[in-house]
Amino acid sequence: MTELAEGPTHVGVRRNLAYWNQEFQRIHSPILRYGFAVVSVAIALGVAFALQYYQFRDVELPVLTVAIAFTTWYAGAGPSVLAVLLSSACFAYFFAEPIYSFYISRRDLPYFFVFVAWSVIVASFSAVRRRIEDSLRQARDNLQVEVEQRRHREDEIRKLNRELGKRAAELEASNKELESFAYSVSHDLRAPLRHMVGYSELLQRQASSLLDEKSQRFIRTILDSAKRMGNLIDDLLAFSRIGRAETRETEVDLEQLVKEVVAEIGQDMKSRDIAWKIGALPVCYGDRSMLKLVVVNLVSNAAKFTRMRRPAEIEIGCVDCNKNKEEVEVFVRDNGAGFDMQYVNKLFGVFQRLHLPEQFEGTGIGLATVQRIIHRHGGKVRGEGAVDQGATFYFSLPKAQDAAERRANAP
Repeated sequence: MTELAEGPTHVGVRRNLAYWNQEFQRIHSPILRYGFAVVSVAIALGVAFALQYYQFRDVELPVLTVAIAFTTWYAGAGPSVLAVLLSSACFAYFFAEPIYSFYISRRDLPYFFVFVAWSVIVASFSAVRRRIEDSLRQARDNLQVEVEQRRHREDEIRKLNRELGKRAAELEASNKELESFAYSVSHDLRAPLRHMVGYSELLQRQASSLLDEKSQRFIRTILDSAKRMGNLIDDLLAFSRIGRAETRETEVDLEQLVKEVVAEIGQDMKSRDIAWKIGALPVCYGDRSMLKLVVVNLVSNAAKFTRMRRPAEIEIGCVDCNKNKEEVEVFVRDNGAGFDMQYVNKLFGVFQRLHLPEQFEGTGIGLATVQRIIHRHGGKVRGEGAVDQGATFYFSLPKAQDAAERRANAP
């Protein structure tokens, strides 16, 4: 119980000393600092007289030394020198024989020098300790500032993470709404579009003899536009299904998949002179049906844009497959029409086309579909080309060992 009672008392004393320690160290006025030295020596002198009155002998030396130590600690080096001089003068005048005289006898001279030396030693040790404590206090303050800054940064990071999570959830909800909207609109457009095509064909068959060439051309234009719109709707539906379809990841032999796609497309290109070159391709990890759609789109584009070449050259291969241990990068290269690299950012946008419909057919959905599938697999897609010098499209896929991690970080 005694220890428990003394504990709070000692803690309070230490807190009070620490408080007054900080208060005195805030004193920067020279008058106050040197005045503190004078007051300290005066108090010590009074205490020495009081102790001497009550028959305590030889106490003046430690009492004046304590005054010097306090002055050095709280007022600094300059006031400590003044405290040493005042203490020496008081000691010589009041306590050294002859008393009330600054004269020091030969017998008391060593005793006086010991007092002065001891006072200087105490002052020097107090000054060194004060410097060390100031350094430690400054280091502590710097550490507190750093801790506060780090805490502030952590709070900002947590706040940003919460905002990022909230925006990611909002973006995911918006994407689902857009996909549902595109799917619904596409379905709703099919019925009036079928009516448009059907009645236009009926009008073309039944009234062809009554229409002149110009009117028949108008009807053909309506039919062509309606059919093109139908193709756009079909592609938009397929594009929206990709975002909602569940992926079934397995090991996929890319070389076998590419040969299968080339064989299917080659059946429709028998009349053309196409030089196929298929390099060694590794096994990757992903949804086979989706990856087949990627290869079909890229190879079909290569075949389409090499239509004017004799012979057309289409190469499918892998970029440093043996060196890269984390992912597989496959390319599809052709010697076709190519494109201007300043428009490369438009390649993978929905309904974005770099060639006129009169030159090459298409809806501008194919490359957007490729990018969406590859992103769902945690990979990347890019294109390189030059006008009339062909184009090369690259897509990367993670290997089986780190596919799960890559998909988790995919947008």
